Amino acid sequence: MTPSSAVKAALSSQVVETPSWAYGNSGTRFKVFAQAGVPRTPQEKLDDAARVHHHTGVAPTVALHIPWDRVDDYAALAEHARERGLRLGAINANVFQEDDYKLGSVTHPDAAVRRKALAHLMECVDIMDATGSRDLKLWFSDGTNYPGQDDIRARQDRLAEALTAVYERLGEEQRMLLEYKLFEPAFYMTDVPDWGTAYAHCLKLGPKAQVVVDTGHHAPGTNIEFIVATLLREGRLGGFDFNSRFYADDDLMVGAADPFQLFRIMYEVVRGGGFTSEVAFMLDQCHNIEPKIPAIIRSVMNVQEATAKALLVDADALAAAQRAGDVLGANEVLMDAYHTDVRPLLAEWRQERGLDPDPVAAYRRSGWAERIVAERQGGQQAGWGA
Repeated sequence: MTPSSAVKAALSSQVVETPSWAYGNSGTRFKVFAQAGVPRTPQEKLDDAARVHHHTGVAPTVALHIPWDRVDDYAALAEHARERGLRLGAINANVFQEDDYKLGSVTHPDAAVRRKALAHLMECVDIMDATGSRDLKLWFSDGTNYPGQDDIRARQDRLAEALTAVYERLGEEQRMLLEYKLFEPAFYMTDVPDWGTAYAHCLKLGPKAQVVVDTGHHAPGTNIEFIVATLLREGRLGGFDFNSRFYADDDLMVGAADPFQLFRIMYEVVRGGGFTSEVAFMLDQCHNIEPKIPAIIRSVMNVQEATAKALLVDADALAAAQRAGDVLGANEVLMDAYHTDVRPLLAEWRQERGLDPDPVAAYRRSGWAERIVAERQGGQQAGWGA
C-alpha cells in the first residue's frame, strides 16, 4: 500500500463530532450576535449538522447541550437525527447558567445547591439512555475569586462525591468525559483547572472516566501534545474539544491560530494509537462573526488536513534519527510531513466517496444558506441560554 493509500484508508475511519451550540447564535461577554437563518430548535440544528456531514462525509455525530437542547421526546430527537444520516453524540451538562450556581454547582458550600446540580447530571444520563449516546461530558465553572472564599480541599471532596455518584449511574457502555479549564469564570482558583486534576479524579473513579482535552483551556506556552501523549499512554484520553486560541479560551475555528500545533497534537494521537481507539474528536467552537455552517465545514477540513499530515510522518525514519541522536534529522522528518500539501490527496479522497472535492464551495452552491434564511422566519433563534 502506497503512503497516500494508507492515509486515505486511515482517514476513512475518522469521525469529527460537531456541537449543536455552534449552529446557534453566540458572542462575547458583552453581546450575542444574531445571524439570519439560525436554527430555532434542536431539530433545525440537526438539519444544519446534516449539511456539514453531507459535504464532508466525516461528521455523522452531533453533541447536545442540556438544557439548550432540551425536548419533550429524546427518542424522537434521536430518530430525527437518524433520518438525516446522523446520530447523537456526547451529552453536555450545564451547571453554570443559573443564579444558584454563583458560588459553584457540585462544589457549592450549600448542600441544597449541590443536590440540584447532581440531579441535573443524573438527568443528562437519563437523556443518554434515551438517545443511545455513549458519552457524558462534564465541565464545571466552579471555583473561587478570592483567597479564603471557600475551603479548597473541601471543594475537591464535594467534587469527588458528585463524580462518584454519576459514575455509579453510568451504564456498561457509557463513559464520563471530564473537562478542565485553567480559569474563567473563576479567577483565583478553579476546581478542575488542569489535566492533572481531571486525571486524578478519573483514576480514582475507574476506566469509564476519561479526560477531555480542550485545546483552548491551557496557560500560554503549555505543551498540549505532551498532555495528549501522556493521557494516551495511561489510557485516559477520552476525547478532544477542538478549537483555536490566540489569548485564552477564544473558541475560534480549530487550526486558525496555530495549525502547526494541531499537526503536533494529531501526530501524538497517531503515534499513541488514539486515532483508531475510542478517542472522540469533537469540535467546541462559537462562530460569532462568520457564517456558521461553512465555518464548521472548514474546521472539519482543518482536522482532516492535520491528520493527513500526521499520518504521512515516516515513523521508521523518525525512529532511526531519534536513536542516532540526530536532532536536526528527526525534526526534518516531522517538518517534511507538515509542509506536505495534502489538499490534493484529500480532494481525491472525497471524490472517491462521491463527495465534492471542495466542501465549502459545494455548500455555497447548494442553496442551503439561502433556504434557511427564507424558511426560518419567526420564533426564537437558538443561542446561549436558548
